[in-house]
Amino acid sequence: MEKKKSVWVIGHKNPDTDSICAAIAYADLKNKIGNIRYEARRAGQINEESKYVLEHFGIPSPAYVADVGAQVKDIEIRKTPGVSSNVSLKTAWETMKAQNVVTLPITNPNGLLEGLIITGDIATSYMDVYDNRILAKARTQYKNIAETLEGEVHTGNSHGYFIKGKVVAATESPELMEEYIEDDDMVILGNRYEVQLCAIEMNASCIIVCSDAKVSKTIQKLAEDRGCVIITTPYDTYTVARLINQSMPVKYFMRRENLITFETEEYVDDVREIMSKERHRDFPILDEEGKYVGMISRRNLLNMKRKQVILVDHNERTQAVDGIDGAEILEIIDHHRLGSLETISPVFFRNQPLGCTSTIIYQMYQEQGIEVPAEIAGLLCSAIISDTLMFRSPTCTQVDRQAAESLAKIAGITIEEHAKKMFQAGSDFKTKTPDEILFQDFKTFSSEEKEFGVGQLNVMSNEGLQDVKGKLLPYIQQVKNERKLDMVYVMLTNILEESSELIFVGESAKETAEQAFRGHAVDRGDSLWLKGIVSRKKQLIPALMLELQEK
Repeated sequence: MEKKKSVWVIGHKNPDTDSICAAIAYADLKNKIGNIRYEARRAGQINEESKYVLEHFGIPSPAYVADVGAQVKDIEIRKTPGVSSNVSLKTAWETMKAQNVVTLPITNPNGLLEGLIITGDIATSYMDVYDNRILAKARTQYKNIAETLEGEVHTGNSHGYFIKGKVVAATESPELMEEYIEDDDMVILGNRYEVQLCAIEMNASCIIVCSDAKVSKTIQKLAEDRGCVIITTPYDTYTVARLINQSMPVKYFMRRENLITFETEEYVDDVREIMSKERHRDFPILDEEGKYVGMISRRNLLNMKRKQVILVDHNERTQAVDGIDGAEILEIIDHHRLGSLETISPVFFRNQPLGCTSTIIYQMYQEQGIEVPAEIAGLLCSAIISDTLMFRSPTCTQVDRQAAESLAKIAGITIEEHAKKMFQAGSDFKTKTPDEILFQDFKTFSSEEKEFGVGQLNVMSNEGLQDVKGKLLPYIQQVKNERKLDMVYVMLTNILEESSELIFVGESAKETAEQAFRGHAVDRGDSLWLKGIVSRKKQLIPALMLELQEK
């Protein structure tokens, strides 16, 4: 029975503590109230603050997912079994008809793909004119010849190969046969004793006796002594001559070079593009070990099963995991402004003006009458502390505070002590690269043909803040160029002082920020000091958006 796929609960790229904890908690809740399997995932690297929280409560990190686009493994793969390269053309043709396919994979005993043969290749083998040595060139096995002619091997090794000589039909007298039969030839003949004897005495490697004629013991003994294979068949000489080329092995005609294959992990968008440039009808699929799995065609792409996902803590397309357009979004749980995500069909969308997505998740536990496990309560409480900067952010509501206090009791933690350790873990930047520092919490936004990125770092004091600033200033210029952004901002937020230093790059970045915070921004040359500004979501982004729209 095929294993049913799980629904993934996943937060935004460069996930913060709320994004990670909300995904884990909501997957836990959904598993308790439904009969479908839900699994938490993450769309980026976990920051130090989140690592501390997960380790403190003994929760493993969600598995990383780079892309949720449909993959080959999400398509219904046709399980066309592979055949040996030694099977005859006739057997291959009958197999194709029985399975109603036009392409047959050729595999070795280890399951590795050796080649492909299509109906056109077999048709070509019938229609092309070959010389009478083609069976030897193709190294045709005697048992294949017997099966093709619906005959029986009486003497010799049926697993041996016809590798030398030509195929001739002996209908003349023995005297005339001596003029054209050579050593190692395969001779098609009838029931005449003297003709059979002549062929064997002239060192034929195989004789094919037609029309179910009897072969005397004397002939059989002589054939055994000389190593000659005797095959009898019910067909007449004409039919045998017509059918015998169908006994050749498929390996002589199969396609070996430049095979177009796909792996189960490849993304459908990439596969579709390659398929559009090829005339082939069917394409073989290989697993991660390179073993043959099955076949797909363009038609299979129409019936693919998209990955099913639930998004938490975001509803912006630019913040969503790669490939989101190719996934089926089932739900969105968020506390941010309405973004740019579009869905194929209606979804359950819960968006509340609260300081944290985890507050909403806690409400949903209560609404379902489900008890929150202590470790999950610890995650949810940590997320609220992080997102509200321990209730200092203007995004924080009384609902957030009450939720955090209730969850802290369940988890058995003291909010102040836990918050201090969390923020200390998150503000240790000494050993981190600029990339690791910036992208622990970085989001992109669009407004009036402008696209900009905003990162945020939370610290407990000004110690080390200037070192971080020195690392980031040259790096954010690089990020701006690589990501083709118009502007990049980074909030260096002092939680205790409830203020932020804003660094930036971009042609109009400084001017836009100064105008957005008229009278509240202190110019420090390469940065702006924003007193009382600690929330990216509720204070910085709305002000920047409004200024860009007014421009």
